[in-house]
Amino acid sequence: MTDTQQSSPFPYNGETGDREQENGNVLAVTRRGSRRAKEPLSSKQQLSSTIKSVRDLLRKDSGLSGDTDRLPQLTWLLFLKSFDDFEYAREDELGEEYEPVIVPPYRWRDWAAVEDKSQRMTGDELLDFVNNQLLPYLSRISGSGDRDIRTIIGTIFQGTYNRIRSGYILREVVDKLSTINFNSSDDIHAVSHFYETMLKEMRDAAGDSGEFYTPRPVIRFIVNRLAPKLGERILDPACGTCGFLVEAYEQLHDLARSPEQRKLLQDSLMGVEKKSMPYLLGVMNLLLHGVEYPNIAERNALSANIRQIRDSDRVDVVMTNPPFGGEEERGILNNFPEGMRTSETALLYFQYVMAMLKRPGGRCGIVLPNGFLFGGGVGAEIKRLLLTRFNLHTIMRLPNGVFAPYTGISTNLVFFEACDPEIEEPCTREVWYYELSLPQGRNSYTKTKPLQYEEFADCIAWWDNRAENERAWKVPVEQILANDCNLDIKNPNGKQDFEYLTPEQLVDDILKKEQRIAEIMIEIKQKLETAQ
Repeated sequence: MTDTQQSSPFPYNGETGDREQENGNVLAVTRRGSRRAKEPLSSKQQLSSTIKSVRDLLRKDSGLSGDTDRLPQLTWLLFLKSFDDFEYAREDELGEEYEPVIVPPYRWRDWAAVEDKSQRMTGDELLDFVNNQLLPYLSRISGSGDRDIRTIIGTIFQGTYNRIRSGYILREVVDKLSTINFNSSDDIHAVSHFYETMLKEMRDAAGDSGEFYTPRPVIRFIVNRLAPKLGERILDPACGTCGFLVEAYEQLHDLARSPEQRKLLQDSLMGVEKKSMPYLLGVMNLLLHGVEYPNIAERNALSANIRQIRDSDRVDVVMTNPPFGGEEERGILNNFPEGMRTSETALLYFQYVMAMLKRPGGRCGIVLPNGFLFGGGVGAEIKRLLLTRFNLHTIMRLPNGVFAPYTGISTNLVFFEACDPEIEEPCTREVWYYELSLPQGRNSYTKTKPLQYEEFADCIAWWDNRAENERAWKVPVEQILANDCNLDIKNPNGKQDFEYLTPEQLVDDILKKEQRIAEIMIEIKQKLETAQ
């Protein structure tokens, strides 16, 4: 899968250049450039032109203020077009035996791609149909279970609204999208790459989009280190746009060679997302990458009582970037044991993840803020449970700006495995730390110069042959337990000496200390609220 930090795979300015005449199919080009040849566009180039023109149209609509508005609108329209192509294929395969999921007049072919152009709705008539007939109908579709495509469609459209105000712009948009063929592997491949590019643009536009977008290099590294196997159950309880699940699927799909193995792989990818917009984006992301029946639930994962989770519910692998800094309603806190309740969302998600891991052997890679490492109170008790009942083997300290521009809070990648519940002594023997360094000459990542996956190469080489060096160090569990489970341990091997830092590094160091102070103040505030 293409990393999102790469340039868009859609060359909006075209990829065809001038060529001298080589055969009769190419026009001659003079040195003065008076004649230019246009070669037939490839599928990728056609889609590039289509998507660019659609985005330009949506920018003209007064109801949409940015990519965070435009992408959800484009997504539900793409979903309906792709599903109509899917139903065409099923009809060709099964004939009259096929029972359509979406019935007339609500199929894409009935209202968006009517063959007789004189019969196509537009303007206010089209808006009235979409807003008052189509979307209400789709929201009422239901099936026999959560995995039923009817249930998925109904769930998606219960939280979907048309925000395009101009019926004439909407008509132009659906006309252009109708040219995409989702039964063509080339078209699907190109649209999926475009879609990931636009997800990144949503993240870069800041706002709430940062809640459900994790940089692709971070995702790839976590999935690579967890190394999921075909047949293992994989869960992201805060899946957002399903980046972790897509990456896991990409890494495993070549191993699934038979229809039974492909079904097993798709069934094993599980996600939970509580917000309707990222749920829609996530389902579409999985569909575009070849997961035909996404196993995604739209609900709050924390609504489950962790004391009632059964062995059959547990999973082999958890990979996630849970929300942090937020608060949950008081009713959610009742799903956690006395003494382990907190308003900090990240701590609640962490408890849920620990409860969901298969024992023994379940493993997890999770993104967590610095506050988790040094937090006391309930946080300390959670970490004590982590150190005694799980093997906390690796904490990667990430440098500044990895999640810019959404947040400047320092973050970490935490890796651990579930141990045999019958073992009473601490399962963790020692915790290894690895400090990912910024590229030489940089003091932070930025939106225009983000983290690259290749920068994890040294850590990957170190992972299976661990030795202390200027980036890596280990701490015995006894030391951590004796210090109230404080995991925020500075690199003792680092070469940086405050006295010799450059002015830019001094400023960066001061900012990091200010962030640390802010995190401590948040922790104190939460303790005071808990005590009330």
